[in-house]
Amino acid sequence: MHVLRPWRRRELVAALGALAGAGPALAQFRVEVTGVGLTQLPIAIVPFRGDAEAPQKIGAIVQADLERSGQFRAVDTAGAPTLDETSRPDLGPWRQKSADSLAVGSATRLADGRYDVRFRLWDVVRGQELAQGGFVVVAADLRLAAHRIADMIYEKLTGTKGVFSTRIAYVTKAGNRFNLWVADADGENAQSALSSTEPIISPAWSPNGKQLAYVSFESRKPVVYVHDIANGTRRLIANFRGSNSAPAWSPDGRTLAVTLTRDGGSQLYTISATGGEARRLTQSSGIDTEPLYSADGRSIYFVSDRGGAPQIYRMPANGGEAQRVTFTGTYNISPALSSDGRWLAYISRVSGAFKLQVMELATGNVQSVTDTTTDESPSFAPNGRLIIYATRQGSAEALMTTTLDGKIKARLPGKGGDIREPDWGPFQR
Repeated sequence: MHVLRPWRRRELVAALGALAGAGPALAQFRVEVTGVGLTQLPIAIVPFRGDAEAPQKIGAIVQADLERSGQFRAVDTAGAPTLDETSRPDLGPWRQKSADSLAVGSATRLADGRYDVRFRLWDVVRGQELAQGGFVVVAADLRLAAHRIADMIYEKLTGTKGVFSTRIAYVTKAGNRFNLWVADADGENAQSALSSTEPIISPAWSPNGKQLAYVSFESRKPVVYVHDIANGTRRLIANFRGSNSAPAWSPDGRTLAVTLTRDGGSQLYTISATGGEARRLTQSSGIDTEPLYSADGRSIYFVSDRGGAPQIYRMPANGGEAQRVTFTGTYNISPALSSDGRWLAYISRVSGAFKLQVMELATGNVQSVTDTTTDESPSFAPNGRLIIYATRQGSAEALMTTTLDGKIKARLPGKGGDIREPDWGPFQR
């Protein structure tokens, strides 16, 4: 496994069985998107009426979400007249600006302190209303309201469900303190779910988005826990002799696949999400780790050096014969699957650099999608259109998202320190 930091080395040696022998920023002012897509949709998002007085700038958050998706190009709205959802706008000037669609809205503070947030989406070319809606929320949920509006606009214009109201998890190390963070999908509003002086690794969202499985070294060895996000309680899942690591949820949320060394080398097991006895899946002479269920629950992808070097394999979820999946390169780890089962993302060592790769499983075609050299821990957005990963840009740690073709990337704000192991949560239910 690749090693980027001393603390990272400690975790991976234990968790993978020794394979080798500050406060939230304001996203609306920090949109860091690079690259140009081939078919970006031009959309004008006028500042929402009431944004100037509201604690969050709804229109700017919606615009930032859509830009980060890689599917939209923002049309300049400087000098635009004040617009909201209550009246039909003059679409002529927006046609002259080559906008395909126009979003307007308002954020109104109510007498009880809550906010009534509303929007309306127009087809500029056809002169038709496309969508409208709204939410009444407390001030603390204004960002969530903006993300939900962005989701509605995204789905209406692309036909694909938006992911802006989902959440991500990631780990940081600052000084001697490790933190497991839960944040909005744009990296903002990060809240600490767990803080420890011992390493925390391998966070994995449950299918219902209410729990995180992870590995903690608080017992001076890797142990698997499941953590309830809402109330902060957790339960011990795997604390067998040796290393307990790399938890992965089955699609129904009832089972975790884990890597255990209790019977010798690192092998794959399944265990109930409530704990109990583990069932062994693999019987190889190599090291098997990093399990990952397919969306239909029928297969498990995993990393093994059974062929002499780390590669990605696939086997039936109940165990059985494993088939090799990756053949390009001699070192491929950290598999992630798109929800439709079409794409496999993973990290490959290429000339000493660690690069994010995307494979189309049906054809085996592989594309390298980054120009950085320390990529790690890819995770797909639940709609399969973006990948989040950790890397280093220049001298700074970074949380990044990329489109599957690598043409458009966005840097997300993250807490300070070493940033590691992002995992993108499911759609909220």
